[in-house]
Amino acid sequence: MNAYDAFYKNRKEEVKKTIYIVSLLLLFSLNGMAQVKVEARLDSAKILIGQQTGLHVSVTAKDGAHIQFPVYDAQQEMVPGIEVVETAGDTLSAGDGQKTFVRSYMLTSWDENKYQLPALQIKVEGKVYPTQAFALEVQTVEVDTLNPEQIRPAKGIVDNPFSWEEWMPLLLLVLLALALAAGAWWLWHRLCQNKPLIAHLPFMKRLLPHQKAMQEIEQIKAEQLSKSEDAKAYYTRLTDTLRQYLEDRFGFSAKEMTSGEIIARLKQEDKATIAELRELFETADLVKFAKFSTQANENEMYLAHVVKFIDATKQDEQQEKNVVQKPVETADSRRNRRERMLMQALIGVLSLLAVAVLAYVGWQVYELMA
Repeated sequence: MNAYDAFYKNRKEEVKKTIYIVSLLLLFSLNGMAQVKVEARLDSAKILIGQQTGLHVSVTAKDGAHIQFPVYDAQQEMVPGIEVVETAGDTLSAGDGQKTFVRSYMLTSWDENKYQLPALQIKVEGKVYPTQAFALEVQTVEVDTLNPEQIRPAKGIVDNPFSWEEWMPLLLLVLLALALAAGAWWLWHRLCQNKPLIAHLPFMKRLLPHQKAMQEIEQIKAEQLSKSEDAKAYYTRLTDTLRQYLEDRFGFSAKEMTSGEIIARLKQEDKATIAELRELFETADLVKFAKFSTQANENEMYLAHVVKFIDATKQDEQQEKNVVQKPVETADSRRNRRERMLMQALIGVLSLLAVAVLAYVGWQVYELMA
């Protein structure tokens, strides 16, 4: 083989490779172009005024492709005179990893004319694929004025059939409202039959401080605590009675004060018998805190000192007459007052619920009758 034949053979091989590569590129290009297919279809090219026709746009592309259809709101005009009534979409399987996406636009018009629907711009993966344009003719209804007898009369009013399924829930709500109103009326009737809300409270005579103290001392005597072996209980009871009397009679917090503070406070009152009370408090402190033992006669002596102090500092008869008697609320009156307040609250709640239910029923009846 000479040099010319070798050169010719190499060039032939290069040409074959070039043709092979170009064929592959063309094949891939054609395959990519075949992956996207956009079609449009109009249901009818002629409609009457007020009728509707559908414009259907289908896009066949690979599964998962990003597709953008033109968006129209309800009653928005696609072109002047043509309104988009509604828009609906659907997805169909096309096989081989592709899917068909359908977008339907329902169109209508109220003006007689011939319209040119524009080509819709569909974007698939950012690339624009326009549809074909359509012509839509909107026709009016011709009236034969020469033969009016052939004009059909208007149809009569169509009666809306009665449906228990629609009215039964409302009837049940009405019964519920009546039951609530009846419960409120029954509670109100019971409330009216009862005594007034603010009843006359019984008046009980308020005991004076020395009377209360002497009652407690008489109780101590009746229980014979002075002769009991529990001296701590006796002196605690006796001093508590005295502290309560001092607090009621002189108005200072004797229960919260120490024995020394009480004696210092009584000195301000200039009471001559405070020496005996000081001795009582000191003995009581020893008994309560140091387990000091006392005799029965000693216990009786301190009881007599307390009686003597109370008798010397009690209020006179004129002061007793000036004491204001306050009404005392009994347990029955408190219970009756709480029951009446509860009844009033229930009456209010039941009345509000009945009014709310009736208002809801009225609104539903209005919606059904509209």
